[in-house]
Amino acid sequence: MGKAAVAKAFADMNAALAVLIAEADGCGSEPFSAADPLAGLADGCLDILAGAAGVQARIAGLVVSAAGTYAATARAAAPPDPPVQALERAIAAEISCVMAIGDRAAGALLARSHALTTSLPRTLAALHNGTISWQHATVMVDETATLDPAGAAALEAHFLDPDTPKPATAAPIGEIPAYRFRAKARTWRERHHADSIEQRHAQGVSDRRVEYRPDQDGMAWLSAYLPAHQATALWNKLTALSRTMQGPNEHRTLTQLRADSFAAGLLNSGNTTGVTGAAGAGDGGEGTGPNQAPVRAEVLVTVPVFALLGLTDEPALLDGYGPIPPSMARDLVAAGADSFHRVLVDPRDGAPLEIGRTSYRVTKAMRNWLRLRDGRCPFPGCSNHSLDNEADHLLAWHNGGTTGVSNLGQPCPKHHKLRHTSGWKPTPATTTAPPGWTSPTGRHYTSEHQDWEPPRWPHQVKSVSGGAGSVAGGPPDFAYIGLSPGEEALERLLHAPPA
Repeated sequence: MGKAAVAKAFADMNAALAVLIAEADGCGSEPFSAADPLAGLADGCLDILAGAAGVQARIAGLVVSAAGTYAATARAAAPPDPPVQALERAIAAEISCVMAIGDRAAGALLARSHALTTSLPRTLAALHNGTISWQHATVMVDETATLDPAGAAALEAHFLDPDTPKPATAAPIGEIPAYRFRAKARTWRERHHADSIEQRHAQGVSDRRVEYRPDQDGMAWLSAYLPAHQATALWNKLTALSRTMQGPNEHRTLTQLRADSFAAGLLNSGNTTGVTGAAGAGDGGEGTGPNQAPVRAEVLVTVPVFALLGLTDEPALLDGYGPIPPSMARDLVAAGADSFHRVLVDPRDGAPLEIGRTSYRVTKAMRNWLRLRDGRCPFPGCSNHSLDNEADHLLAWHNGGTTGVSNLGQPCPKHHKLRHTSGWKPTPATTTAPPGWTSPTGRHYTSEHQDWEPPRWPHQVKSVSGGAGSVAGGPPDFAYIGLSPGEEALERLLHAPPA
């Protein structure tokens, strides 16, 4: 068969695509719905989009397999002992020409194809099955690039192995946007990396820098590589300050206001203290407009209680960023930076406790809890950070809804308005299904599931098992810290049985 089979397969694919294009243009042989052709066409186009996403993934898997096999055969067929760099350049040049892409893009494709075909079999299989996109596969390649083979296999299995235990409400990674999957994969990688996050963070701190790069049209880029808590506080403060400047007479967008506030803060103050506050925590500092009150950057730091006590080296979580070294979290707590809200998690399951209220008004504590629970706007695929979001009753207050956090969402202003001005409706989570949104067409889309993990218990902790209500294999209900080795030796000496 060979080339003839390939040509026939692509001819069949092109013929099928021609049918789908005609259907998407409303020129099919028969309407999707005879009773309501317009609604039927709209629903049919959604079916086409859903199917096309799976086909795109399979095509990406085909490209990976073909590129990987071509590269392997080209290396095998090369003359003995060729210069390695020259051979790789020749292979990349061939891929570049046949696909009409640049040399760098061809090199990146070959590198990712090599990783997928040699080290990430589950990811490649998911691509071939159409359950994840090429963007998801790229995230997996990037996040496993610096891990050893065992670590890469563990990360891949955590997200793609169907036998890996997951919460009943967790959605498959293929159902969330790839950039959100990157955040999940990075968080898991930081928690389970073979090297301590303290060691890796120390190297990152030594590499901190500010970079300047000219651009077109009289513009330039100024970027900074900073410790996470400083960068997060700066970003949140810029956002909060820019929000205070918005109004009916302000024509600038929020993005433009952030840029102007950033430049004004550095150029007008003469130093970074007025922008970042004490110890870079984002405290203090005045607004740029007249009669403006000081604007603080509010950041949530979730600290496992044992990590706060220095008994484990488990990462803490910085809201809007992800895992940070426990030493950074302890410094923030010890410094008492009031822009940082310290949150201790339950040592049994890693989740904060619910806060309730019987009146309509949502308290600040409840808003902070919602920020912890959702992380960002709960609308599927939305990346709007929770600092900008608005508390909203899922079941309306006037319809009997409560103001407990189980009946509250925190959508961003855009999706809050969408909920109240269109047919889009949020749906709460159940014991077997994640929260989500239902569209005007009746389709349900799941929201992202937060990856809570039980904190690590220090080796000194001993559980008291067998108590009333204890669950076999579950976390202990009571615990105490054992004696130090010296105290235990003294205890044995003083209470030794008679000879």
